Amino acid sequence: MSQAQIIPEIKPQQSIELLKELHILTREGKLNQDTRRKLKQVYHLYQFIEPLMADIIEHKHSLNLVDHGAGKSYLGFILYDLYLKQFENAHVYGIETRADLVKKSIDLANRLGFSQGMHFMQMTVEESIITKELPEKIDIVTALHACNTATDDAIRFGLAHNARYMVLVPCCQAEVASIFRKEKSSVLGKTPLSELWRHPIHTREFGSHLTNVLRCLQLEARGYQVTVTELVGWEHSMKNELIIAKKVGGFKKSA
Repeated sequence: MSQAQIIPEIKPQQSIELLKELHILTREGKLNQDTRRKLKQVYHLYQFIEPLMADIIEHKHSLNLVDHGAGKSYLGFILYDLYLKQFENAHVYGIETRADLVKKSIDLANRLGFSQGMHFMQMTVEESIITKELPEKIDIVTALHACNTATDDAIRFGLAHNARYMVLVPCCQAEVASIFRKEKSSVLGKTPLSELWRHPIHTREFGSHLTNVLRCLQLEARGYQVTVTELVGWEHSMKNELIIAKKVGGFKKSA
């Protein structure tokens, strides 16, 4: 009996070694309360992305997915392990600026036998847009907990490559909130709207909300159909807004 059968939460096709490397399973191959919650979050995100990958594969029989701000690349590894490894022409590209994380991802892909379809590159967003190392056609762009303006960088990359889908989980949207704080003294009391960001916690949250609204409008303006939903329950994370964009047409003037 396989370990995946012993632990019913684990999908049958899942690599046990990968789950250990990602610290979703303990070194003994067990789940505790924290790792069981992490596994639930991973599968919850996967259920949103799997239909998008299936759509691309069905129509193209190939797929190029770029994960921006990949970090330790656990999203790319999970997507490849659960679904993409069965397809010869499916490729995941992890883009990350930290050399040590890129090296660790390359080493892990080699150990798991994933190196044919998983590729990791140390570069900035600007470099990734113009590099010849990436395919010209990118089907899906992901950015999981891309901090502050890194989400906007991922959107810019997706637009430059006319990506079919973008899957974004924004985090730490601080830029707009910093502008509110800078201008607060000159607007408080002069317009009722300033009450929306008078208190520091509201400054942060309203800035975050406005940032994501602007991102959705930008995507819609460029011909994407946008869906916004929760990634996980509120008990797991306050940064759980999931933006899924699908290219459906041309420019939308109203957005």
